[in-house]
Amino acid sequence: MSVTLLNPEGLPKPEVYRQLSVASGSKLVFLAGQVARDADGRPVGQGDLAAQVEQCYLNIATALAAIGASFDDVAKLTVYVVDWSPEKMPLLGEGVGRAAAKLGVDPVKPITLLGVAALGEPDLLIEVEATAVVE
Repeated sequence: MSVTLLNPEGLPKPEVYRQLSVASGSKLVFLAGQVARDADGRPVGQGDLAAQVEQCYLNIATALAAIGASFDDVAKLTVYVVDWSPEKMPLLGEGVGRAAAKLGVDPVKPITLLGVAALGEPDLLIEVEATAVVE
C-alpha cells in the first residue's frame, strides 16, 4: 500500500496538512471516531486538548495495528473539536507532534477540521476519525 501526499499547484500549501492523498491498496478502512480514552475506557487528559489529541492519534495507531496496518496507511483524517477557535491550533499541533514522536510517523495528512458544540461525553474535547487504505 502506498499513500502519496500532495499539495497541488494552484492550491494553498499549508504546513500542517496536505490537500490531497492518492492511495493504492485493496481495502478501505473506516475507523470510528477515536476519543481520549485508554484501553480500559478511562478518560485521558481531562481539560487538556493537547493530551486528548495525542491519545486520539495513539488510539488510531492501535486500531490500525490490530489489522496489520499503521498510521502511514491513513489517507484522511476528520477532526471534531469542541468550541473550536484558531487560538487552539498550537494545542492541536502539540498533541499531534507528541503522538508522531511516540509513533515515529509523519502525521501530516489531508484533514478536515470541524468545530462542534459538544461530543458524546461532556469531558471530550476532540474526536478524530480516520480513513486508511491497506493491501
